[in-house]
Order: sequence, then structure tokens, then C-alpha cells
Amino acid sequence: MYSYVDQEYVEQDFSHADQKDGELRNCTFTRCRFRGTHLEEVYTMGSHFIDCDFTGAQLNGSVHTGSAFTNCVFKGANLFVAKFIDCKMIGSDFAEALLDGITLQGGDWSYTNLRHTNLMKQGLRGIRFREADLNGCKLEKSDLRDADLTRAQMGKVKLQGSDLRGAILDGIDFKSLDIKGVRMDMTQAVAFARAYGAKID
Repeated sequence: MYSYVDQEYVEQDFSHADQKDGELRNCTFTRCRFRGTHLEEVYTMGSHFIDCDFTGAQLNGSVHTGSAFTNCVFKGANLFVAKFIDCKMIGSDFAEALLDGITLQGGDWSYTNLRHTNLMKQGLRGIRFREADLNGCKLEKSDLRDADLTRAQMGKVKLQGSDLRGAILDGIDFKSLDIKGVRMDMTQAVAFARAYGAKID
């Protein structure tokens, strides 16, 4: 087990290194490479990863609290049962990443690429997904209350049994949604009806 505190790294290459079971507190990594790096069970707190490349990295079992991963690439990364608690993930790309069993609690996931991600039965209450790419996501039975889904791309999203009450749905293409079994509040229901041409008095 190792521990880094208040460290700063710029354009460092940690690719394929064994960095598992460590602790990173208040560290900053800018344009660093973690391609294929072993980061299993790593714990980060208050750390910042800016424009970093985690392609093929092993992050399974890792826990991140109050950290930021902005404009990072996680293509093909293993995030099995990883936890992100109140993290800022703006602009990061999770294409082809393994996200089974992942836990998201709070935070800002705006502008992320989460296409075809399995987020079934997740507690996603209050999370910001502004303009995120959620096409093809599995969100059945997920708690999306008070989430910000402004202009999120939600084509072919599976929502059956999810709870959208209080969520911000501005700019959503309601016609692309299958809302069978979805819990909605009155404002959302009216907006959905209007999208199909209903005139509400």
C-alpha cells in the first residue's frame, strides 16, 4: 500500500505500472497516461485528473470521493464495482468500458459518453447529466429523482420502472423515450403530452 498526498504530475506516463491498492489525496495529474495501468482498489480523495488517458486501465474495486476526472478517456477500462462519490466527471469518455456494478453517488457527469452503460437499479438522485450521451443505456428501476438531464441524448434508453420525479428534462426528445412504468411528476407528464401534440388547458 502506498500513499501520495498533495503531489502534482504533468505529462507523466504511468502506463502498465502496478499502482493498485494505493491512496491519492489532493493530488493533481495533468495529461498523464495510465494506459493498461493496474489501479485496482485505489482510493482517491479530492484529487484532480485533467485530460488523462485511462485506456484499458484496471480500476475495479476503486473508490473515488470528491475527485475530478475531467475530459479523461476510459476506453475499455475495467470499472467493475468502482465507486464515484460526489465526483466531477465532465467531458470524460467511457466508450467500451466495463461499468458493471459501478456506484454513482451525486456529482457532475455532464458531457460524458456513457452510451450503452448498464445503470439498472442505480441511485442516481440529483446527479447532473447535462448533455451527456446516454443513448442505449439501461436505466430500469433507477432513481433519477431531481437529476439534471438537460439536453441529454436518451435514444433507446430503457427506463421501465425508473423514477424521474423532479428531474430536469429540458431539451429531451420525449418521442425517443419509452415511459412505460416510469414514475413522473405532473409537470413532466404535461410536457410529454405536449410533445405528442396534446393541448393542455
